[in-house]
Amino acid sequence: MSEIQIRRARQADLPAIVAMLADDALGRAREDTRQPLAQAYLDAFAAVDSDPNQLLAVMTDGADVIGTLQISFLAGLSSRGAWRGQIEAVRIAADRRGERLGQRLLEWAIEKCRERGCRVVQLTTNKSRLDAHRFYDRLGFKASHIGYKLEL
Repeated sequence: MSEIQIRRARQADLPAIVAMLADDALGRAREDTRQPLAQAYLDAFAAVDSDPNQLLAVMTDGADVIGTLQISFLAGLSSRGAWRGQIEAVRIAADRRGERLGQRLLEWAIEKCRERGCRVVQLTTNKSRLDAHRFYDRLGFKASHIGYKLEL
């Protein structure tokens, strides 16, 4: 029996990460899972991995990558100079959903934010992801703001 681990992602994890990002209606429209992966994914990984204020993490079960998320640690002047942990791209492999792995992954991420001195943990989720909204509500997140995006 394998043990679930959470660790910093490695470049070799990219195919599994991109596959999870593409594994829903929204992701299929914006991700490219063809192998070899597009250079843009490799460049993005290198940028994230070399930035001390970024943490791309994976959850593994043995050799299998079964979850992922990214934390951006953001310095800011508001709220008396509070650091924020911005969580993005939370995914659990489709065949592992329902095992409370997402909760475990988010709790790990929140602890990483605490360790970095963050006073706020924030995230965004697409309006169409109703299951995700219920999940984040259950974990104590509050839908306190409206988010806007401008595609460039």
